[in-house]
Amino acid sequence: MVVRLGSSSVCRDSIIIDREPIGGFIDRADPSEVWFRLVQGRSPSEEESGVFRAILCAMGDHGATPPSTQSARLAASSGSGIHCALASALLSFGDHHAGAIERAMELFSASVRDMVNPGELVSSFLSRGERMPGFGHRVHRQDPRVAPLVRKGLSLRDTRHLRFFLAVQEELTRLKGIRGNIDGVAGALLLDMGFPPEVGRGVFFCGRIPGLIMWILREVSQGPFRPYRLAPVEEEPCIG
Repeated sequence: MVVRLGSSSVCRDSIIIDREPIGGFIDRADPSEVWFRLVQGRSPSEEESGVFRAILCAMGDHGATPPSTQSARLAASSGSGIHCALASALLSFGDHHAGAIERAMELFSASVRDMVNPGELVSSFLSRGERMPGFGHRVHRQDPRVAPLVRKGLSLRDTRHLRFFLAVQEELTRLKGIRGNIDGVAGALLLDMGFPPEVGRGVFFCGRIPGLIMWILREVSQGPFRPYRLAPVEEEPCIG
């Protein structure tokens, strides 16, 4: 949970973030520290800083087909500025796209707090025919971002939510062959680092910005609006 929020202030020739001049942040060049200081009012540990940076890297891009990417491409192809195309992408982050990280964080937070049995939780969702947020993927049978983030996350001092995620994944895999996804593992790690569920979508959007900008620039370079292929490129053979 967030103990307190950081603060910022600006006056002539001075920018202060969480009671420290901006120059110190620039010298250390660690974006994760800005997140922790502003949202939690504390500095991250070395392990937390590494995990947070890894989460942002993992969210960098996911091809041409996510709704936010399609929205950004369409806006860009109509002649809108890059800021408009990014805003279009942001507005496409709903409950069924990127919102799953927030719902997964809410579920994990309540379950760990109430000491819910992972197996019983899985059985409850399956009996109702509901999908568990943070598990399963439309493209990947095994999301390639999960295992590297788990390895990084095990270095954290508090791993309660990560271990709960892994226990649920084990049970879902055993019963239905369903594994965790980026929303689930990233949500668990953010909770273990003290972030509240409301932060989830914001982190996802910030992580996805480089990929969105790449798609926007590609669209702009190819001229005005025209039909383009929306078939999942993920179905094509991967290189590398």
